[in-house]
Formats: sequence, C-alpha cells, structure tokens
Amino acid sequence: MAKTPKATTTPAAKAPGSHIVSSAHLVSPQSAEMSEFEFGLIVASNAFHRWVVHCMSAAGLKDLMPLDVLVLHHVSHRARDKRLSDICFIMNIEDTHLVNYSLKKLVSLGVVVSSKSGKEVTYAATEAGSVSVQRYREIREQCLIQALHADDALNKDIGELARLLRVLSGMYDQAARSAASL
Repeated sequence: MAKTPKATTTPAAKAPGSHIVSSAHLVSPQSAEMSEFEFGLIVASNAFHRWVVHCMSAAGLKDLMPLDVLVLHHVSHRARDKRLSDICFIMNIEDTHLVNYSLKKLVSLGVVVSSKSGKEVTYAATEAGSVSVQRYREIREQCLIQALHADDALNKDIGELARLLRVLSGMYDQAARSAASL
C-alpha cells in the first residue's frame, strides 16, 4: 500500500508577516490575505448564523433557520410591504425558492402575512412578528452590543469593515459571472 505524503507548509502558505494562512491551498502570491479573509468569512458567517438563530430563539421564535430569521428582519425593515423579488434582490439571494420557503414558514408561524393585489404578492410583518423582532433587538443589545464595548474608533472600524464587505460582495458577484461563462 502506497504511503500518502505528509502535507508540508510551503513558503506560499505564509502570508506577509510570517503568519500561517488557514486556507493555504488557495493562497495566491498576489494576495495571501484574500485566502485568510475567505477563511475568516466562513468562520464569521457560521458564527453569525448561529447567533441569529439563538437570539431569535431567546426572543421566542424557536426552530428557525438562519435564513428565516434574516428574512423576518428584512420583511420588518421600514414597516413596508415587500415582494419576493425585492427581498431576494436586497439580500443578494439568487435562489428565490429558498426565500419563498422561509416566507411560507414565517406566514405559518403568524409572524408574516402575505397580501395579493392583482398578480403581485407582498409580505409584511404581523404584530407578533414586530414583537419578536423588537425582543430580538433587546436581546441583541444585551448580549452582543454591550459585550462589544464599542468606542468611536471601534465603531469607525466596524463601519469601514461593512463598506469593504459591500465592495467585496460586488467583486465576488462579478467573479461568479466570469466563472459561470467559462
């Protein structure tokens, strides 16, 4: 039986500053930082999804998936009725059936209501949905925001990070279009 060679760390697997990159197999000589960012994004995304589910569960809505929570937040945003296509567009979700499934689930829980005007179906938060979102906000303030101890400098950094994430979102969308055309 042939032995499997041991994995080694190559110089390309190290980012500037000699730290080890978590996704060494994807490191580019042009940007080791991008590989490190992508790994951080995976970890942060999973932590965020876990957080929103637990926070909403503490707010009284149990057994929701992360997308369900995020859709409820978006439907509640600005207290305006929203169409499925608008929800998907704003949330940058291509698979409308996933959002549609979440909306049906939220309607069945009584936290979202659908209305039909002609061919158009819109969604809005019910009073129960608004109460759940408000309770979520209170728990978020207590468990996340207060633990953050954000000062002006940290809030500025968080704002810059949000800006960079939006920029990178556009870059990933364009790269996805390029890859789809190969």
